[in-house]
Amino acid sequence: MFKRTSRFWRARGFGLVDQLATLGIAATVAAIAIPTIVKTVSTQRIGIDLRNVEREMQLARISAIQSNRPIRMRFNCPAAGYYRRVELLGSVNNPITGDDADNQGTRRCSYTYYPYPVADKDPMTRPNNDGPLQQLNSKISFSSVQTIEFWPNGTVHMMSGAQSGQPLPQVGSTPVNIVLSDGSTTRLISVNSLGKMQFQ
Repeated sequence: MFKRTSRFWRARGFGLVDQLATLGIAATVAAIAIPTIVKTVSTQRIGIDLRNVEREMQLARISAIQSNRPIRMRFNCPAAGYYRRVELLGSVNNPITGDDADNQGTRRCSYTYYPYPVADKDPMTRPNNDGPLQQLNSKISFSSVQTIEFWPNGTVHMMSGAQSGQPLPQVGSTPVNIVLSDGSTTRLISVNSLGKMQFQ
């Protein structure tokens, strides 16, 4: 009878010690890698939303210049985590009621009252330059925002504190910051008086 003496037939499986050592190494690598992966995903998520908000603000500024109409960026409108660029109704000196104060302005973000895209493209009727309603990722929120108004000359204006007079004052030497946060990571878009935007 043929006897199998080949070294391949004599080989045995891994022992318990070998398996425990491999498991220990895998657990150590996972313990080091998982927090880094979670942090990377969080950073990428907030970065995507940051770029989307910045792009929408750039579009608001360009739209104001091209249409010769003031355009506002409204945040947490009509609800937390939403934002929209809207054409100012009336004039900067005399906005139409409901568009002149943040506590009444949520209506301007509503598709019910101001659909997108607008059905009437007549340049004599308003608004013609509203943008789509945008939403942040569900894990991201605005932690600091103010309504920003872009004028046709490219300058940036904003409501400051309890100020309710019109026109809105131009942003001064200190830029306005739009802050996004997911609880552990915070990023912001800084906007100066001339509409230049920077990530920080």
